[in-house]
Amino acid sequence: MGHLTVADLMTPSVISVQRGTTFKEIARLLSESGVTAVPVVDDGGRPIGVVSEADLLRDRAAGAARNAAALMSRPAITAGPRWNAVQAARVMEENRIKRLPVVDGEGRLVGVLSRSDLLQVYLRRDRAIQEEILEEVVTRTLRLSPSSLSVEVSEGLVTLSGTVRSRSTVPVLVRLCQSVDGVVDVVDRLAHEGA
Repeated sequence: MGHLTVADLMTPSVISVQRGTTFKEIARLLSESGVTAVPVVDDGGRPIGVVSEADLLRDRAAGAARNAAALMSRPAITAGPRWNAVQAARVMEENRIKRLPVVDGEGRLVGVLSRSDLLQVYLRRDRAIQEEILEEVVTRTLRLSPSSLSVEVSEGLVTLSGTVRSRSTVPVLVRLCQSVDGVVDVVDRLAHEGA
């Protein structure tokens, strides 16, 4: 099963600023580009922090910082392009942030992943979800006969019905279905033949 990666979901054309970018330049950049935060990068293009609208408003009230180096939240919490959506979402939740700069193996900025980018996983078509469950989970991974099961998908909700050989197969099948990109939840209506 191939999960969508951060590289699949991120915005690759990244707007960033340098340490010396001024308060006004950052405010103008945020306004013109329609983003709510920008990574601050060093001379090598490596993220060292992030300046958000909240940082600008907080500073404006305090009347202190005049450039990105003084305004930014640091360190920059970053993601790798090969991460899956679950890893990225967990890091965002744990750190209470709305976006992650994405860096390559050298630590250079290659994209930005936002919460709205992560939502793309859940816009996957029901038919594609159903096909992946039948082909990858049922047939290839568990080696079950697809004719013994019914997999219905509606708005990302998967309903499993039919009969499997053993009781122990049921939780494994449900867990594997839950891990498919785009699945919102799984309803288990499965029966089993033996123990």
